Amino acid sequence: RFYYYEKRISVEVFHAVSDGGGALVFFKTLLAVYLRELGYSIPNTHGILDVAEEPRRAEREDAYGRYATVRPRREKRGKKAYQNNGTAEPFYTFNVTMGFCSVARLKEKARGYGVSITEYLTAVLLKVIADKQHRERPRRERPVALAIPINLRGWFPSETLRNFILTVRPSIDPELGDYTFPEIVRQVHYYMRLHINRQEMQAQLTRNVGLRRNKLLQIVPIPIKDLAMALSYKLVGSRPYSTTYTNPGAFQVPAEMEPHIRRMEVVLGQSYTP
Repeated sequence: RFYYYEKRISVEVFHAVSDGGGALVFFKTLLAVYLRELGYSIPNTHGILDVAEEPRRAEREDAYGRYATVRPRREKRGKKAYQNNGTAEPFYTFNVTMGFCSVARLKEKARGYGVSITEYLTAVLLKVIADKQHRERPRRERPVALAIPINLRGWFPSETLRNFILTVRPSIDPELGDYTFPEIVRQVHYYMRLHINRQEMQAQLTRNVGLRRNKLLQIVPIPIKDLAMALSYKLVGSRPYSTTYTNPGAFQVPAEMEPHIRRMEVVLGQSYTP
């Protein structure tokens, strides 16, 4: 879907079509074409596609299938995480709250803890949600975990514009005791450095591809698969995490485009539970 309002242009993408990395390439290309229509000269650099060319096979590649070449890794079923629910809204209602801060100051703050911006903000979000759960005074406090998408293109070379991500899930468990903020930052930092590696991610994506290649599952009729997927999501889909946090990184465009862009925003669609 495309939206425009005053000086804002938006594109909304369903995850079955592409992930954030592929969607941003498409969005940059869209903006380049729009500015050319207004008479500006915009080069096809910084990921902008040449719309006069035929789509390349590499853009449509199933990169998961290409790299599913190792022994699959069995997924450990994690504990049920605190479900970060709020007040129910009518269907098709989506509230967005935005805050803006200096990237330079944010980087400086993260550097003070010896971590990246993603690791720092992950720790902040874990602390905020853990405090929220504590204020609710539940009979038993559950782990607080985040699902963080990792763009695999930096680890496994591919030009695909289809989905090519996995998630990592840093967490803290309040049942083990209270955590200071520096302790959460340290735990996130070491978790991310330990689990974001080529070997572990390749084993995980191989397991996912294995489900798709399963001959028995292929002959199951689509309506039955849909029912099974819906039930699976309800029972275990969001069970291991409290919410999703994503950081797609810097929005890099050609110098010729920069004067026409005030800011870039990425907004996650909400899931049914957290």
